[in-house]
Amino acid sequence: MRPGIRKTVTVIHVIASVALVGEVWGLVVLNTAAALTKDAGLAHAAYRLMPALVFAGGIPLSLIALISGITLGLTSHWGLFRYYWVAAKLVLLVAVICVGMFLFDPEGMAAATTLPATRQWGQVAALGTQIAMLMTATTLSVFKPRRKLR
Repeated sequence: MRPGIRKTVTVIHVIASVALVGEVWGLVVLNTAAALTKDAGLAHAAYRLMPALVFAGGIPLSLIALISGITLGLTSHWGLFRYYWVAAKLVLLVAVICVGMFLFDPEGMAAATTLPATRQWGQVAALGTQIAMLMTATTLSVFKPRRKLR
């Protein structure tokens, strides 16, 4: 890949990845506020807003980060499975996407804002897990441990 194109793909990857962290953090804040409030209307409104963030931000940003990351891995000396940190970033992003698909349910929470607190905190935990995985991937990007897989 030519250097100009590589830099463009890198910028797209970094912007999408950092924006994804911000989007997930917004979901953490909304979900925590909904779990802590005694106002059912506020909780319901927060849960109803979350799908807009997910569909307008989370899904497109995660797919852009995934596609641009795979593109960079396949076309650079880092490779996809040559270094632990690159493979770990790929696994972490796929895990973030899976947590979002299978564990995070704002629609269900909005439909039943009177759920037990443990269910509400389970949603916060799913988002907290996503934030931790995204921060780990960001840290790996900065420090780039040189240990090779092969």
